[in-house]
Amino acid sequence: MSDLKPDRRSRQRIPARTGVSVRSSPGQPTTGITRDLSMSGIFLYADSEILVGSELEMVLMLPAQLTDGEKRWVLCQATVVRVEPGGTDGHFGVAAKIRSMDTLPEIPG
Repeated sequence: MSDLKPDRRSRQRIPARTGVSVRSSPGQPTTGITRDLSMSGIFLYADSEILVGSELEMVLMLPAQLTDGEKRWVLCQATVVRVEPGGTDGHFGVAAKIRSMDTLPEIPG
């Protein structure tokens, strides 16, 4: 009998290391860095602890692999499904299911 868990992801995740700003309820705003993401899920390393079941609002730049070839700033609403304890660097691994994703308007520079 195999000890491997079935992969329940609905879409393939791609490795992506990008900064993310996170607000959780009821926690304080924090920042983090993504490990991998898809249009339906994200795994990130957060600078502070976030609890399983927390609702997240995240702002990050999607890589070109997940868009039509151009990087895009997005606002995501997600729910935390798993948390891994902080390692020696003090970051917490957070897996979340993305419920909605909206493209943010470009700010003319």
